[in-house]
Amino acid sequence: METLPEAERAKVALYLNLDMIASPNFGYFVYDGDGSTFNITGPPGSGAIEQLLKDYFEEVGLPTRPSNSDGRSDYAPFMEVGIPIGAVFTGAEGIKTAEQAALWGGQADVACKST
Repeated sequence: METLPEAERAKVALYLNLDMIASPNFGYFVYDGDGSTFNITGPPGSGAIEQLLKDYFEEVGLPTRPSNSDGRSDYAPFMEVGIPIGAVFTGAEGIKTAEQAALWGGQADVACKST
């Protein structure tokens, strides 16, 4: 993104990060694009992406939980130049809680790691 000309950046409508989605001890996490949970708001449009993803998962009967969009993943360069971001992921190094295990299955007190 650093070297992409502004005219080319303007062609990028949004960035979706499908991160760590092959986990045996997964969760359904959606990045907090509107900042309502973690107080880090993504570029304009990020909240709409978050809502679209949450609505989809709700429609198919899969509960989600918010995830912090703190800029430490592949989406960060897009976020830094104002491109709306959205993401789902299964947990990575976070430890699955008992509540999350009850919600999604899997094993509590073990990392929601990818394979």
